Amino acid sequence: MIREARTADAAAIAAVYVETWRDAYAGVIPDHVLVNMSRRRQTADWRCAIGHGRSRHLVLVAERAEGGIIGLGSCGRARDTGLPYRGEVYTLYVHPDHQGQGVGKALLAELFRGLKRKGMASALVWVLADNPARFFYEARGGRLVGTRDEPLWGTVLREMAYGWDDLAEAVADRARRRHPHER
Repeated sequence: MIREARTADAAAIAAVYVETWRDAYAGVIPDHVLVNMSRRRQTADWRCAIGHGRSRHLVLVAERAEGGIIGLGSCGRARDTGLPYRGEVYTLYVHPDHQGQGVGKALLAELFRGLKRKGMASALVWVLADNPARFFYEARGGRLVGTRDEPLWGTVLREMAYGWDDLAEAVADRARRRHPHER
């Protein structure tokens, strides 16, 4: 089930966030960043983002009845990028134990729907170039629309932007692939 996050979800979101970062970014970002990640700090950050950000952005969670929160995503207005996309997917993480089960696809589709409801017809996502998960966005119809070098944590990391020009088409295309014989 995918639903809008509540402030009471912050600790569970933080746990997924920290575990996913440690799994996805080992060897990609400096080790000290991953070692020093704190569930306590992330809980406070997510509680604030959920509680104060409702008008500016959307935070969703993927939840299993027997497993609690297993994924999260957030989106809102595109930050200053110089690219012609109105919306942006800020985060999309699925706990390593639940990847490859369609959770990320479902979260991305709901994030796109949320952006559409807020009047944004296009969107992008920035992904670390060395993160193999970037191919997930290509498989979802995102096309490479930009790159940048970001100075973070005492190093420079290459990021790639994937864009969708028409979110209505991106969501409809996903539904057509899921139910190819329905019209």
